[in-house]
Amino acid sequence: MVLCAVRRQLLRSSSCRGFWVRLLQRQSSGCVYSSVHGFHQEEIREKLQAFPGGSIELLKQDSGIAVLTINNPSRMNAFSGSMMVELEERVTQLENWTDGKGVIIRGAGETFCSGSDLNAVRAISNPQDGMKMCMFMQNALTRLLRLPLISVALVEGRALGGGSELTTACDFRLMAPGSVIQFVHKHMGLVPGWGGAARLVRIVGSQHALKLLGGAVKVDPELGLHIGLADGVLETGQEADDADGHLHQAEDWLSRYTRGPAPVIRAVKRVVLSGRELPLTDALRAEKDVFGTVWGGPANLQALATKPKHK
Repeated sequence: MVLCAVRRQLLRSSSCRGFWVRLLQRQSSGCVYSSVHGFHQEEIREKLQAFPGGSIELLKQDSGIAVLTINNPSRMNAFSGSMMVELEERVTQLENWTDGKGVIIRGAGETFCSGSDLNAVRAISNPQDGMKMCMFMQNALTRLLRLPLISVALVEGRALGGGSELTTACDFRLMAPGSVIQFVHKHMGLVPGWGGAARLVRIVGSQHALKLLGGAVKVDPELGLHIGLADGVLETGQEADDADGHLHQAEDWLSRYTRGPAPVIRAVKRVVLSGRELPLTDALRAEKDVFGTVWGGPANLQALATKPKHK
């Protein structure tokens, strides 16, 4: 059986083993598909690598917040086959980043992502290869969502098709003025295949999800806030007009939730993840296991010594 890197990395940590063993056993080892489902990772990686173009860049910062950039601006940051493989590799790097606390996903050139590069899509339009690409991206985006990091999609310009699905694989979504999230799959004779529909229902509810998918509705910042797809709207002004103005705003926004020691922030993400994905009894046991990793730890002992809460 093909083992995902997330399983290998997490099972090495004995302190969190109880929690992650239960979660990973329930969720196919951190991935949705393995060889049991007819998915062979190296086979589909080789097929995808045949369609090059663009890149996925990862910058890890001393603050504990990383920036992952989808870089293919000449094609509105559409995913080529090689970019899909690079995304999976960058997720592996983030899984192994023990000092990390958060990650911001953005697109280069003032647009977010337009989904799949149609050149690659046409070349693998047969159902068998299309399904394998679907399984590969579902695995990669599921692992992205399950990172022990707090993730934010910084939506500038348009997030279309697979790009809209990518936004749902983040914990939060921040929209710049004038930006749009649109599930345009219906116009292509498709439905979401990278897990975007299932995640969208969990974010906005089935009624709103049906409207967004069935109507290919353009979600602007105002509508995004109203239905809960957006968690904040970035400001206009001189700073926002700078090349990285929106990125700086997103970093400031995320820093509210990543301030503090990395083990504590990562533990917060883990208990939320267990509550989201596990039945209540298993989630309670998982919470106990994660609690045990920080109880009596350096941050806990320092807080007890310096921050009496009853004052």
